[in-house]
Amino acid sequence: MISSGVRQGSVLSPFLFAVYIDDIGKLQNSRRVTFVVLYADDILLLAPSVVTLQKLLCVCEQEFDSIDMSVNVKKSCCLRIGARHNKHCSEVNTMDGQKPAWVDEVRYLGVFIQRAMRFKCSIEQSKWSFYRAAKGIFAKIGRLASEEVVVQLLKHKCLPVLLYALEVCNLDKRSMQSLDFTLKKIFMKLFRISNIVQYCQTLFNCDLPSVILTKRYEKFICTLAG
Repeated sequence: MISSGVRQGSVLSPFLFAVYIDDIGKLQNSRRVTFVVLYADDILLLAPSVVTLQKLLCVCEQEFDSIDMSVNVKKSCCLRIGARHNKHCSEVNTMDGQKPAWVDEVRYLGVFIQRAMRFKCSIEQSKWSFYRAAKGIFAKIGRLASEEVVVQLLKHKCLPVLLYALEVCNLDKRSMQSLDFTLKKIFMKLFRISNIVQYCQTLFNCDLPSVILTKRYEKFICTLAG
């Protein structure tokens, strides 16, 4: 029974919770082969093999047990990245016998990571969310507002949804082109054009997603270097 604490939503809650689970983030071994990445209550376990992942999970569960916490298997899953990403993997078991599923895609902190040869992020969910936000704007204001108002709403309400955290995802050229076309498609619908989209984007000072991401990436690198 809990005899003392802070209410949910208190400014002290995140600080106290960070102190409470601090030891879990120190569980990676001395050789730096396995890692435990923490962000609030979202935990990411990184291991070079399934056997090592199983051992790391057991160690984490022992630490959880000591602080009266447990793994929610329904919200947990496993994903493989590397040369053997398409091979069948042995199941990973928790201490109570439950088995997190192996999946093709996992969402972590709003970014969708795919099973692939190298680290790869999916942009399909970002595009879908962008289209949904843009359609919501068109449904509310239709043709009542001016193009300037609609473009400003797209830039400040929809583009952040499309580009969320993508500057750290190392997207390939094809993905960049797909993001650019996503925005171009909305401009084609707004202005009812097909051949002068780039001119309209320049006129309304709306950079392509590829340009925005390049600027963000450079700023991200400068921040890390500083």
